[in-house]
Amino acid sequence: MLSQWLIDIQSDDLPRLHNFATGLQRDLAAVTAGLARPWDSGAVEGHVNRIKMLKRQTFGRAGFRLLRKRVLLS
Repeated sequence: MLSQWLIDIQSDDLPRLHNFATGLQRDLAAVTAGLARPWDSGAVEGHVNRIKMLKRQTFGRAGFRLLRKRVLLS
């Protein structure tokens, strides 16, 4: 299904999608594995997002010690 979509994109007149499709074809094995595997990194992304939010809230007001304390306590 993905390979047929890539073929269809190459036949269309959409140069930006051509670049995207070319990038996908360069590492087609990784793209296919990423779509077929049952696991995801959603939980990790949630923690990273939470830490970034805490960092933004303390930007300019506190140093690393307070950020560390907020991350460990939340």
